[in-house]
Amino acid sequence: MMNFRPPESPDSPATVTAEKAISFISKGWREVKDSTKADIRLMKARANSFKNLASSFDREFENFLRSSCSVPVPVTSSFHGSDSGGVLNKWSPSAKLRIDLKEIKQAIVSEVEFNEREGFRVFKSSSSLEVFEGIKNSEFLMKVKSSLKSICKEPDNSKDIPPLDMPELLAYLVRQSGPFLDQLGVKKDVSDKIIQSLCTKRKNQLQLTPIYAHESFNPENDTRIDDLDSRIASVLHSTGHHYETGVTRHEVTNGKRHVAIVTTASLPWMTGTAVNPLFRAAYLAKSRKQSITLLVPWLTRKDQELVYPNNITFTSPEEQEVYIRSWLEERVGFKTDFKISFYPGKFQKERRSIIPAGDTSKFISSKEADIAILEEPEHLNWYHHGNRWTNKFNHVVGIVHTNYLEYIKREKNGALQAFFVKHINNLVTRAYCDKVLRLSAATQDLPKSVICNVHGVNPKFLKIGEKTAAERENGGQSFSKGAYFLGKMVWAKGYRELIDLLVKQKDNLDNAFKIDVYGNGEDANEVQSTAKKLNLNVTFMKGIDHADDSLHSYKVFINPSVSDVLCTATAEALAMGKFVVCADHPSNDFFRSFPNCLTYNSPQDFVDKVNLAMDSEPHPLTPDQRFNLSWEAATQRFMESSELDKILTETSRLTRKSNSVPSLIDGTLAFAHYCFTGNEFLRLCTGAVPGTRDYNKQHSSDLHLLPPHVENPIYGW
Repeated sequence: MMNFRPPESPDSPATVTAEKAISFISKGWREVKDSTKADIRLMKARANSFKNLASSFDREFENFLRSSCSVPVPVTSSFHGSDSGGVLNKWSPSAKLRIDLKEIKQAIVSEVEFNEREGFRVFKSSSSLEVFEGIKNSEFLMKVKSSLKSICKEPDNSKDIPPLDMPELLAYLVRQSGPFLDQLGVKKDVSDKIIQSLCTKRKNQLQLTPIYAHESFNPENDTRIDDLDSRIASVLHSTGHHYETGVTRHEVTNGKRHVAIVTTASLPWMTGTAVNPLFRAAYLAKSRKQSITLLVPWLTRKDQELVYPNNITFTSPEEQEVYIRSWLEERVGFKTDFKISFYPGKFQKERRSIIPAGDTSKFISSKEADIAILEEPEHLNWYHHGNRWTNKFNHVVGIVHTNYLEYIKREKNGALQAFFVKHINNLVTRAYCDKVLRLSAATQDLPKSVICNVHGVNPKFLKIGEKTAAERENGGQSFSKGAYFLGKMVWAKGYRELIDLLVKQKDNLDNAFKIDVYGNGEDANEVQSTAKKLNLNVTFMKGIDHADDSLHSYKVFINPSVSDVLCTATAEALAMGKFVVCADHPSNDFFRSFPNCLTYNSPQDFVDKVNLAMDSEPHPLTPDQRFNLSWEAATQRFMESSELDKILTETSRLTRKSNSVPSLIDGTLAFAHYCFTGNEFLRLCTGAVPGTRDYNKQHSSDLHLLPPHVENPIYGW
């Protein structure tokens, strides 16, 4: 049989490979076996060490028993159950001691088991809170905490302020995003609750006053939001940045409500929006039924030189506050008890008005944000970019001082501008006010508005009138001069109408008739040159206070202005017992009831009323007429027409906002206005002063505010 199997060589590669594999496996098995044996030996060695340790413990225990007993004591190894009797036989026959270690063991074990069972039973019956409290108050944990405190204790002179943690940063972010959240429909109380929740999670135990479960949340009574500002300021101060809040926190005590009066001008600028809100604050505070804050604009030194008369300037808000209080108390005759605060403002030369810089509502703290009175609400909110007033405050009242449409119509393209301004005024007053008071029907008809004169006259003018009446009763001559006009010397303040009337009726007026004009203003040179060219019998004087002694002897005050809403000078002249000749215009409706007020409706009627006044003697004011001109009466009218007399008597400081369709529309308008005023380009296109969306560095320095880049950071990548 043929064998086709090839012969194998003893040294073939296949054989060598197989042998190497077997050798490798054998070697690996031996290593595993040796390792296992080594592990077993190690385990035995450890077991022996434990056994030796136990034996050593037995020996030590036996030595302890020998050393502590004078009577010979058998070793432990001799006590083994039944052999214990044999061991005891080796002792003295008189010894009757019998020790059964099994009984001792059972007694000890049963006691230990009972204690363990009792401990488990108590543990199972305890709540988780009691268990954690027990652990927290355990002696061991207290010692550990004491040791850690002694290790980590900072020196007493350490004033390091911990940095802001994540909840605080988020809380501040929500706080800064308040206006945006408000426009999205997130109410102020909701955002406040978010801030409260974040503040309670602070890890450094510096959390603010806790809100207990049995108390209802009231953001007006909680100080966490304001304390968060203080916390931010302290951290900034610790980094080397000096921060002092522009508005001091005011503690409302004795259950008083807080009223914030915000206006667009301040003394020494003698304008209606500077003087009238000042008197309103004084007389509202006089009743001591509510706490009052007057918020007025602060101008930089450069703007002060443009606005304030007689080169009066102030280096600090405190200096201007002293001036304001001194001027006011000299006229009202009592000590004023209200707070004066300042917000940043910029003067606009073209419109001769002050525009707020930044969010004015921020300068009333959340704790004081109860009732707001906006003097000139349309002016304050044209370019307002910030919190919605009606969301921050429980009730917002707007008081319209100025007939802006009448002024704008006199400008170039006035009709078109007046059209837009009219609708913007409607929008901002509807979105930011709960109630609007119009001093007269001369203003545009605004949403939520009623007509009521809520202004009075300086008590000084009433005293002058009383003095004049007393002199007349005694047979003296009170009025030795004729007619005069007093007002800011700009064409729109009645000077155009006055010159037109004098020109048309120059021949009809008495040849001896002349008028003295007192005033300062940017149109003074043009007005005086025009009167001189027309050869009018007019004498121009510098502007002075209407209560000046030199004006007491005039008998007739002429006011042809139709741009005023309610002329303060007219009310002052009536209070001094003078005749007033004024136009038959809605702005003078309040004065028609006074017999000394003579209104005209034509140029010829103007001549007749002037001649009548010059040839007659004014009627003395009755007590009721005198009271109607006073600030006491004006304050009563204000409380009734604004409905504050009802609101201030409410026990709850929080009023539920309506979710009706009109309220939703108002919110939508406010959101649209917020978006519009947030764009600098759109602001400039509509006539805003550049840089008024936020205050500048000079404002932050003067008012001790955060720098603009810190208050309104610009985020980018």
